[in-house]
Amino acid sequence: MSRIRAARPEDVPTILQLIHDLATYEHEPDAVRTTAEQLRDALFGEAPSVFAHVADVDGDVVGFALWFRSFSTWEGVHGIYLEDLYVRPDARGAGHGKALLRTLAQHATERGYARVEWSVLTWNTPSIEFYRSLGARPQEEWSTFRLTGDALAAFGARGITAQSGA
Repeated sequence: MSRIRAARPEDVPTILQLIHDLATYEHEPDAVRTTAEQLRDALFGEAPSVFAHVADVDGDVVGFALWFRSFSTWEGVHGIYLEDLYVRPDARGAGHGKALLRTLAQHATERGYARVEWSVLTWNTPSIEFYRSLGARPQEEWSTFRLTGDALAAFGARGITAQSGA
């Protein structure tokens, strides 16, 4: 069984490799631009804004959960947004993913956070079934929108002006 622990700076290369493995699993092997330096700074810099836990089996990191705090204006408290959860294929089925999620649920509960939430690709049936088995439910009334790349740059470059009806 694994031991779930907070990530340490020396885990960064392994976490980055697992991020690459996740991107390959999600059919986007060339999408990861993150460097070890960026990840180390985000997790362990002066003002960390991202956090990670790892599943450690006898000193070997076999999975990770990378998350950040969100905020619910309706609840008036924070939550956890799980950006990535990944367990190496050869380590799946041993409870590592469940243990990582349970750690986040405990963290949220202890701090009075309202929720733990994440996104999952619609084709990822094994993960969807796993999440449902834990009691998680999809937010089917919501759609995720993303402004990125050229569209983000173009929209941001237009400046800010007040318009009636906007």
